[in-house]
Amino acid sequence: MAIKEKLVIIPTYNEKENIEKMINKVMSLVGDFNLLVVDDGSPDGTAQIVKDHQAIFPGRIHILERAGKQGLGTAYIAGFKWALEHNYEYIFEMDADFSHNPEDLIQLYEACANGADLAIGSRYIKGVNVVNWPIGRVLMSYFASKYVRIVTGMKIMDTTAGFKCYKANTLRSINLDKIKLIGYGFQIEMKFTVWKLGFNIVEVPIIFTDRKLGSSKMSGGIFNEALWGVALMKIKSWFSSYKKVHVRV
Repeated sequence: MAIKEKLVIIPTYNEKENIEKMINKVMSLVGDFNLLVVDDGSPDGTAQIVKDHQAIFPGRIHILERAGKQGLGTAYIAGFKWALEHNYEYIFEMDADFSHNPEDLIQLYEACANGADLAIGSRYIKGVNVVNWPIGRVLMSYFASKYVRIVTGMKIMDTTAGFKCYKANTLRSINLDKIKLIGYGFQIEMKFTVWKLGFNIVEVPIIFTDRKLGSSKMSGGIFNEALWGVALMKIKSWFSSYKKVHVRV
């Protein structure tokens, strides 16, 4: 199977207000980015909007439909497996709500094309680059990343970031079925696993802008999973050996 280059994975649940604009923006970028939407049974018709655009951009837009909300982490795992099965070389993850600027996909790609195994769109590599967040959420996010650095030993400044580019071989080297955190803790566990495997991680400065349309998926339960999940993840790492699995999917 011929290698395909770039796939952007976007998980969705009730994103009809954003998804059409996001599709059109990603499709307009230089570099022929393809798009995979992983939709968790959105009752608002998000999936149908994606399907309508498949005819407009033939072969470049794909969709995985799942029955109900199953968590951010499992959506990305499903997307990663799909990407590897379809032989993509650079695999991106980002939100549907324009909190991540699609234009920044290009600099994440360039970071991986120039040697990074994982490129992270970082809010905190150059100060605090967040727009329209209430100060309480800014502080929670900033100190959550600091907490993760202390617990894990990672030097990554934005440990909870969800805007990333992986090289395919990085994902192939991870046993994705052993990634257990499903909320925002998933973002931390994936970075921790990549770091423990010795891959080259590069942070790329971005500006994060809070969503204007739709509603946030953040909840107290998601935050608590990340808080306690990180501590448990670190404890388990003391008894585990991290080895690259080199599995071709």
